[in-house]
Amino acid sequence: MKFGNVPDETLTSIDFKLVPDPFLNAEVLSGKRLPSPKIYVGSGNWGHASWVGKIYPPKTPASAFRNVFPNYFGAMELNATHYKIYPESVIREWATPAEGKDFKYCPKFPQSISHYSSFLKVDELTDAFIQSIAGFGENLGPAFLQVSDHFSPAKRNVLFGYLSSLPSDLDVFLELRHPDWFTDAGVSFSMLKEMKKGLVITDTPGRRDCAHMYLTIPKLFLRFVSNKDHSTTYLRITDWAQRIGNWVDQGLEEVYIFLHPGDETVIPELTVAWMEALNQSCKVNLKLPFIQQGSLF
Repeated sequence: MKFGNVPDETLTSIDFKLVPDPFLNAEVLSGKRLPSPKIYVGSGNWGHASWVGKIYPPKTPASAFRNVFPNYFGAMELNATHYKIYPESVIREWATPAEGKDFKYCPKFPQSISHYSSFLKVDELTDAFIQSIAGFGENLGPAFLQVSDHFSPAKRNVLFGYLSSLPSDLDVFLELRHPDWFTDAGVSFSMLKEMKKGLVITDTPGRRDCAHMYLTIPKLFLRFVSNKDHSTTYLRITDWAQRIGNWVDQGLEEVYIFLHPGDETVIPELTVAWMEALNQSCKVNLKLPFIQQGSLF
């Protein structure tokens, strides 16, 4: 994901400090920690050749990456569904490697709905998409709807009308990018809370406003963009883990974190860094993606 990318040499001049919690969060979180909060760390890539022998077993072919991914990660940010609505039979086939595992597929709404329709006359497309992703069964996580960078709050009513028309049992997160959403946050995000729809937090270096820290439901969907494994990346992971730990103590129920480092080769190392930090801050026991023959380090 290139959204908010900046050159490496500018990273140390960026203030990555996370903003304080908005007041809305206290209304969303119960104030009481769940016995077993669910935390999933993943990416939008099935794998890379460099992962073979590092986390994937030696000699794993690229054609098998989709099958082994659920053995080492907690979730997949599925961008393929943004470009095509697949038959439910295909989705069921994709879901097979995750059967019996605590693994979630988080499909992205098709761009034919989110970018090219103005949310008009999309009932059939929406029904087809929902029927398609039902093929994930118990491994279906939240779906996320990303609107374009140009989609401003001036179009709020049609967007929220569409969101309110979606089935109540479908977990949906909305990703917003137009800057005006974050200067006029109170009304819009309160409406999402009333509709019980989630709000994606996108933490990317060049758009600090998108790291808004609003929770509209007691679940977090974080898209974490970094410049590979730059030193600032690890400092940001530490800060985030501490904030998530605080939210978990206050009743955050589920956490979905998807890594976008601009280089697939470093995803295993960043995944381990995230899981180690979350295990400590959230008092959980996420299984690190090691293989039996060795570790990442």
